[in-house]
Amino acid sequence: MKLGALAEQAGIALAGPSEAQVTGFAIDNRKVAPGTVFGAFQGAVVNGEDFIPAAIAAGAVAVVARIEAKVDGAVHITTAQPRQTFAQLAARFFAPFPETVVAITGTNGKTSCVEMTRQIWRMAGHRAASIGTLGVTTADESVSTGLTTPDIVTFLANMSGLAREGISHVAFEASSHGLSQYRSEGPRVLAGAFTNLSRDHLDYHKGMDDYFAAKMRLFDEVVDPVGSAVVWMDDEWTARAVEHVTQRGLRLIGVGAAADAQGIRLVSRTPGQLGQLLEIEHAGLVRTVNLPLIGAYQAANALVSAGLVLATGGDPVQVFDALARLQPVRGRLERAGITRAGAPVYIDYAHTPDALEAAIAALRPHCSGRLIVVFGAGGDRDPGKRAPMGRVVAEQADCGFVTDDNPRGEDPAAIRAMVLAGGPSLTEIGDRRAAIAAAIAEAGRDDIVMVAGKGHEQGQIIGSGETSRVLPFDDVTVARECAA
Repeated sequence: MKLGALAEQAGIALAGPSEAQVTGFAIDNRKVAPGTVFGAFQGAVVNGEDFIPAAIAAGAVAVVARIEAKVDGAVHITTAQPRQTFAQLAARFFAPFPETVVAITGTNGKTSCVEMTRQIWRMAGHRAASIGTLGVTTADESVSTGLTTPDIVTFLANMSGLAREGISHVAFEASSHGLSQYRSEGPRVLAGAFTNLSRDHLDYHKGMDDYFAAKMRLFDEVVDPVGSAVVWMDDEWTARAVEHVTQRGLRLIGVGAAADAQGIRLVSRTPGQLGQLLEIEHAGLVRTVNLPLIGAYQAANALVSAGLVLATGGDPVQVFDALARLQPVRGRLERAGITRAGAPVYIDYAHTPDALEAAIAALRPHCSGRLIVVFGAGGDRDPGKRAPMGRVVAEQADCGFVTDDNPRGEDPAAIRAMVLAGGPSLTEIGDRRAAIAAAIAEAGRDDIVMVAGKGHEQGQIIGSGETSRVLPFDDVTVARECAA
């Protein structure tokens, strides 16, 4: 496709030659080939504008960048929002995409919701996929992308590839980073969901209001104007989220105890040994669902996922029947095994104070003895959440071990000290394997062990920059080995 035709479709004016043939898009100059449109953006660490000469030398025919950027030898495409402009152009190049696309935002629950939505669609007979923290997942395989929301070129290439493979339905995670950096533009998003909001990523956002505003781009701009918004109604940020939905004129589907009967109202929830019994009301009818997952927030995730499927034309009877057949999501309250003493060991991705609190609350009704928690905090991430994490575990678990998570470029001992400042009664064991082994050895028959923080991750990140390395480490595998 010629550059001029591409720009015309995207509604973007060119100030230069338009006859060049476009062969691809890239934001990494090392991936530029003749005919590529290069996106040069200023980042927190790297300034893409520094690589414009190298991109042009490699054959870039156009560069999308700020007006202040120096571009010689290629068409310079400038707008107030270079990232958004680049995404709009790339979307025209990579189209078509799957016809039914939904997105989930919120601090916690995104990964579970996209995967549960995919499962419900699959059980309804659709060829479905999910994109997010676990990678690109279909019924046949899962391929890692390395980020909750991949870069825009990877995202659009994945979407286009899924369409070519016959995938008709896709659910993707819309992180605050991805939304604020226009990493998930292009496909028509028929419905979006908001799960909850709690402290996270304040090393990137200026504060909670800024963090929330980034999330709300999903409703303000990304979801189709005639689309739907599924909102978990039992969160302290719910009212503000609903304001954004109303202002945009989206169809609202409320979910939770505070939802009305036009949404999915959670009437009651009864924990059981292997799952929980949900009584829900939808469209004036009360139904009972045997959900084979434990924890209040797993129930929330399942109902939000059901809401997304209903929003995109799902049959209510079929959708609610499918909830009884949902499979656990990798690293989300996933049972790794049972110790010799008879205590189950769960692995969870909880890595914020609120997520830890929710995970502990989820397990508590299933525990007749002590709840033992192993956790840590990641390096080069918001340090303000470390002491609150320690406080949550010290106050709400019966026994806690502070260990290393992904130290990255920070001193692991210094990170642990900040966590321990919030929970001085906790036991410190830096080596993660040793901490997991100690917790399992401590557990008796009626106890439960939870290893939190890394969930599905397959490695432990040590160092940063050129010294960064990833040591193989899977909490599920290590827990099973220690339990055995």
